[in-house]
Amino acid sequence: MSEKILQNLRRIEGQVKGLQRMIGEERQCDEILTQIMAVKAALDRVTSDLVETQMESCFATLSVDEVKMQMAKTLKLLSKS
Repeated sequence: MSEKILQNLRRIEGQVKGLQRMIGEERQCDEILTQIMAVKAALDRVTSDLVETQMESCFATLSVDEVKMQMAKTLKLLSKS
């Protein structure tokens, strides 16, 4: 796994822990929502990075038909929200 992706996931972990503290401290809803949106955006960036940098290696050993099936599966996963 890419070191960049792991670093980003560690940062997101810190953001989520910060969210837990904020909720425990009963911080303002708008502050909490702002932080939640930042975490979501960071996860979206990790997803994009994973698709961009890792899919090539994930598909490297597959046949053309297997790549097509895996791409369809990946797109289906990405479209769930």
